Amino acid sequence: MCGVLAMLLASQAHHVAPELAEGLQLLQHRGQDACGIVTNGQRGRLYQHKANGMVRDVLTENVLGGMVGAMGVGHVRYPTAGSSAHAEAQPFYVNSPYGLVLAHNGNLTNTGHLLYYLDHYGHRHINTSSDSEVLLNILADALQKTGKFRIDADDIFRAVREVMQTSSGAYACTMMIPGYGIFCFRDPNGIRPLGWCRRKSLEVEGGWDYLMASESVVCDALGFQDWEDVKPGEALLITRDTGIHRSQCVPSRQFAPDMFEYVYFARPDSVLDGISVYRARMAMGDALAANAKAKLEAAGIKADVVIPVPDTSRVAALQLAQNLGLPYREGFVKNRYVGRTFIMPGQEMRRKNVRRKLNAMAMEFADKVVLLVDDSIVRGTTSKEIIQMARDAGAKKVIMASCAPPIRFPNVYGIDMPSRHELVAHQRTEEEVSQHIGADLTIFQTLPDLISSCSQFNPSITEYDCSVFTGQYVTGGVDEKYLASLETARNDNAKLKKIPLANGTTAHPASGAPVREANTSLEAPVNPEGEVSKTGQTVGLHNSGGEAVGAAHDVGVGLSQS
Repeated sequence: MCGVLAMLLASQAHHVAPELAEGLQLLQHRGQDACGIVTNGQRGRLYQHKANGMVRDVLTENVLGGMVGAMGVGHVRYPTAGSSAHAEAQPFYVNSPYGLVLAHNGNLTNTGHLLYYLDHYGHRHINTSSDSEVLLNILADALQKTGKFRIDADDIFRAVREVMQTSSGAYACTMMIPGYGIFCFRDPNGIRPLGWCRRKSLEVEGGWDYLMASESVVCDALGFQDWEDVKPGEALLITRDTGIHRSQCVPSRQFAPDMFEYVYFARPDSVLDGISVYRARMAMGDALAANAKAKLEAAGIKADVVIPVPDTSRVAALQLAQNLGLPYREGFVKNRYVGRTFIMPGQEMRRKNVRRKLNAMAMEFADKVVLLVDDSIVRGTTSKEIIQMARDAGAKKVIMASCAPPIRFPNVYGIDMPSRHELVAHQRTEEEVSQHIGADLTIFQTLPDLISSCSQFNPSITEYDCSVFTGQYVTGGVDEKYLASLETARNDNAKLKKIPLANGTTAHPASGAPVREANTSLEAPVNPEGEVSKTGQTVGLHNSGGEAVGAAHDVGVGLSQS
């Protein structure tokens, strides 16, 4: 799961980097593994800084001070394909044709097919195990076919159309072409969220600043307006000279936004595809209350208090408590300086960080039958630890209520639920889940109630991607062979283990891709003996706090002037 941004300012005298960094902080919940930005300065020169770590630690004031340009792209990442190596931090860049910069949220399901094409027909080198780099090169190959010195909006839309016709899976992308403009596109099923907005420029009379982002909260916080979702299968191009260009590159297929965005990932103050995440979670609490009441009565259990598992479940838990006529209490105090355990790489790290992240207040648990409410139960790691914490604090009984149905299948569209065997509900009944996590009773939301919680706010959306609950994948082409290969490539050990190579570097077993440092230059320096020096191990942009990348080139080389 990732967060993407792109911004273009009307005034070329101002630098976009500080606002890009602020926007990425607003999307930090979507990925805490790595982040980065690329900006476009004078004469088409690119400036980049990206690395593993949180936005506040990577994009420091000193770094942003060296990031020049009024146009740029940003990204926050949690790895679901590839590894956690520095080299796979985004945005990605490819110099030919025209210099393309990409930030990608999602996951491709036919990467092997695309790699074969790029190797045998596109003759393009892929340096990492990230499907995002594959997607970028597929688009670059499509643009290369124009053979034109200067491209226009129609050329870009034709290239995006080819990408959509050949790529399968989920993708919401923001991109930049140096000296030309920014553009974005969304897969034909609209699985991952993406939108755009604008604000009046304070420096250029009649001018507009433009923003593209994963969630509307960035629009609100940065003072933009007129938020609009990018339609499934649509591409949007914005340049200073010619303004906004839009194209429905391919017909929308079955519009099916990912349900887990509303359950867990998105911020409650965001509006995705016309649905308020906050209102949807309120409705989830209302629906869950009715189910909980019936289950509690059937089990002969009377709860004394409702306590949410911070933070995502608070809205639903409050609604549930009001519907059941039970007191609502904040029984867990959260350390806000520990990341979200669900998106932490490594099962053991997730388990240890639960107790570092939460502390139970005994006064709210002692001698009480506690009804805990969480947004979902995925691996069961967090739930098991939290239930034990409640018992250690003196709870007589602990009931766990989930705002989502049992998660029994992997997500193949960009959420880190790769292995079926890691999912606590896979091949287990609800009673067996209770036993595994140590709850006296576990109550799950029903799928029809969950869908209704969202669809009531936008009836035009009739389908959602609920594959983690049903095992039915909206894009098709996901079979047992694919799932088995995905689980092998994405399991926690593949992300954490490294294999030594003969040249002194290391590789991840999932892909064999070398693990290289991020602070390396665009072209590996060569010593007099013709050997690649050790300081140039990564093919990528120079990454030294905003120093210019490569040789400067005229803004209009190969592009329409902006």
